[in-house]
Amino acid sequence: MKQQFSKKKIALLCGIAYSLISPSNTFAQNSQSTVIVTGSRFAENLNEVPANVNIITREEIENSSSNTIPQVLSQIGGLRVSGLNSSSLNLDASVDMGGFGPTGNSTTAVLVDGIRINPIDSGNIDWESIPIDSIERIEILQGGASVQYGNGAVGGVINIITNGGKKSINQASTTYGSWGTSINNAVFKNAVGETTYQLSANTSNTNGWRPNTAANAYSIDGKISQNLGNGDRLFFDVYYAYTNSQLASPVVGLVGSGNPLSVRPQNAGNNLTTNNSGFRQGLTKTIDENFVAELDTSYNKKTTFAYTPQADYFADAYTAGSAMNNKLQGWQLAVSPRIKANISNIGTTIVGYDFSKANQAGSNSYSPQSQSTILANQADNGGTYYNNLISDSQSATQINNSVYIIQKVPFNKIFEASGGFRRQVQQASTSSTSISAANGTVTNNQQYSANAGDVALNANYLPGQRAYIKWNQSFRFPNIDEYWGFSYGPPPNYTTTMVFSGILQPQTTQTYEIGGNWTMLGSRLTSSLFKSMTQNEISYNPATGYNYNSPYQTNRTGVLFDIASNLGTSWNIGAGGKYQKSYYANGPYSGNAIPIVPDTLLNARANYMITSNWTLGGVVNYVSNQHYDTGPSYYSASPVMPSYVVGDIFTSYKFQALEARFTIKNVGNAQYSTYGTAPSNVSSKYSYYPSEPRSIYATLKYSFN
Repeated sequence: MKQQFSKKKIALLCGIAYSLISPSNTFAQNSQSTVIVTGSRFAENLNEVPANVNIITREEIENSSSNTIPQVLSQIGGLRVSGLNSSSLNLDASVDMGGFGPTGNSTTAVLVDGIRINPIDSGNIDWESIPIDSIERIEILQGGASVQYGNGAVGGVINIITNGGKKSINQASTTYGSWGTSINNAVFKNAVGETTYQLSANTSNTNGWRPNTAANAYSIDGKISQNLGNGDRLFFDVYYAYTNSQLASPVVGLVGSGNPLSVRPQNAGNNLTTNNSGFRQGLTKTIDENFVAELDTSYNKKTTFAYTPQADYFADAYTAGSAMNNKLQGWQLAVSPRIKANISNIGTTIVGYDFSKANQAGSNSYSPQSQSTILANQADNGGTYYNNLISDSQSATQINNSVYIIQKVPFNKIFEASGGFRRQVQQASTSSTSISAANGTVTNNQQYSANAGDVALNANYLPGQRAYIKWNQSFRFPNIDEYWGFSYGPPPNYTTTMVFSGILQPQTTQTYEIGGNWTMLGSRLTSSLFKSMTQNEISYNPATGYNYNSPYQTNRTGVLFDIASNLGTSWNIGAGGKYQKSYYANGPYSGNAIPIVPDTLLNARANYMITSNWTLGGVVNYVSNQHYDTGPSYYSASPVMPSYVVGDIFTSYKFQALEARFTIKNVGNAQYSTYGTAPSNVSSKYSYYPSEPRSIYATLKYSFN
C-alpha cells in the first residue's frame, strides 16, 4: 500500500475509558504466572522479559465484538490497523506497530506459534488462514525484536498461539449481518493419550457495502501435537486458504466529501484472488536439565492473480494502457534450529541459526487490443515498445543466512541483565523483462548484510512491580517485490509501466526504551517511553515510480500505556493508548510528519456481567488526524485526514452449550477513512478509501463438549 477532535471530546473519551473497557480476564492475563514465547523464542515468565508485552487471551477474544483477527488487534490490542477494501472481512488489513506509515505492514513480524507468516512480498498477512476460534492467545511485543526474529521485526511482533490451553475444544459458530455478510467458524480439538488433534475451518462471504467490494474467503487448518514427555513436544500444522476480493476505486476529494458509493468506471470489476498453502513444524527436545533444543521448519506457497477488466480504458492507438492480468507465484522455505543453555554463575544462553530461501516470479499480460497497440508501436516504427514483447515478466530469489546469540545474566533476586546480537546476510538475484525496455532482459545480483543488537536491564524490585531499560537495533531487508516500481505516463492517460528499482539496502532502526508494569489498587499498568532513529528507510517516490533508500533519517518518539482492572465480580475494564511523533529528522523535509501515521491512539473497552448468563460489553477507539499518503517532495502541512472515534457494543447470552450474541459495529455511524492519498505528479486531486458505516451482526455459537 503506497499505502478535529476538540479537547472537550478527548476529555470525554478519557472519562468513559474508566467505565468502558476490557473483557473478563484482562487483569488475570498479566499475572506473574503468565508464560510467553515471544520474548526469546523460548517459553519464559512475562516479568522476566525486558519489553512492552501485552497478552490477549482466548476468553478476551470470545468476550469481544471482534469477528476477525485484525479487529482483535485493533479493538483489544490497541494497534493501528488500516486497509483499502474496508469490508467486514478485513482481508487486506495492514498493521503498523512502529509508526512507519505506508510500509508499516513490512515492519511488523507476525508469527503463528513462534513461526513467521509474513509474505515475502509487500502483500498483507493472510489472516483468514488462521481461524479465529483456534487461537489460544495473542502475544503483542511492542518495539524492535530483530535479535530474536531477524528481518522485519522493527516495529514489533505479533505472536498468535494456537498450541496449548484446553485439550478438548469442539465448537462451531455462525455470524450473519449487514450487506449479506456471513462468517462461519469451526474448531475441533481432542486428545488421545499424549496426542492432540485439531481441525479448524472458516468460510466468510460479504456483498460489500460499496459497489465492487464483495469478498469471500475459505480456509482449513489441521494440526497434530505430540507430548513426548520430559517437557518435549512436537507439532505439525498444515493449512490452505483461498481469498477473492474486489477493490473499489477511492473517492475523489478530501475525507468526508464526495459520494462514498461512487466507483469510477475504469475500476469496475477489479479483483484479486489468492491461494495460500503450506505447513509449519516445531520440535522441542530436552537434552538434559541444562540444555533444551528447538527446531522450527516452515514452507509456504502463494499464488496471487489480479484481474483488471477495464485495462483498455485509457488505451489509444499509441498507448497500451495497463496490464489486464497480473500474476505472482512464490514460495518460501525456512529452517530455524536453536539451543538454550542454563549454566550456573553464567545465566541463560540461547544460540540460533535461521535459514530461508524464497523465490517469486511475476508476469503482466495485456488485453488483445493493447497487444496490437504494442506490436504496432515498436521502436523501429518510431514507437516506444521494444523486442516485439507483449508481456512483462519478473523473477527474484532471496537466500538468507542468519546467526544470533542471546544472553541473560541474573545479578541477584532483583536485577537481571540481558543482551543479544544477530547478523543476517542476504543474497538476492533478479531478472526483469519489460515491453518498454530497450535492453531486453536485465539481471542483477547483490549481497547485503545487517546487524541487530540489544542490551537491557530488568528489575523485579517488588512482587508485581517491574521496570526495565533497553537499547535495541533492528533491521528490515526489502520485500521481494520492492525491487520494482511503477512509472506513470503523462496525462491524460496516466498509463503505468513496471520499472526496475534495483536491489535495495536494508534499513536499520535504533530504539531507546524505558518501561515496566506495576500492580496497584487492584489494577495492572504497563507502560513504556521510547525513541527510535531509522537510517536507509525503504520508501517509494511517486515522482519517479521507484522504491529507494531514503538518505534522510526518520525519528519516532512516544509513550505507550495499558491499564486493566477488575471492579468487583461484574465489571472488567481497561484502557490503552499510544502518543507518538513520527517525522523526518533532517534534510529538506526536516520536521515533516511521516504520512499515514496518527499521533494519538486511544482505546477503551468494558464488560459488564448482568447475570451469570447475560453479558453486556463495548469498545471505543480514537485515532487522531494524520497526513495523506504522498512522497516527501509533495508533502503539505495541510489539509490532513481528520481524526475519528469508532465504537462497538454487544450483548451475549449463554444457555448451557449455546451462546447467542448481538453486535452493533460503528454504533455512531462515524464517517472516516484509514487511508488517503494527496496530490502528486500522477493525480491532481486528493482521494480516500471510506470505511464501513454502521453494521449489525448476530452470532450463534455451540460447544459440543
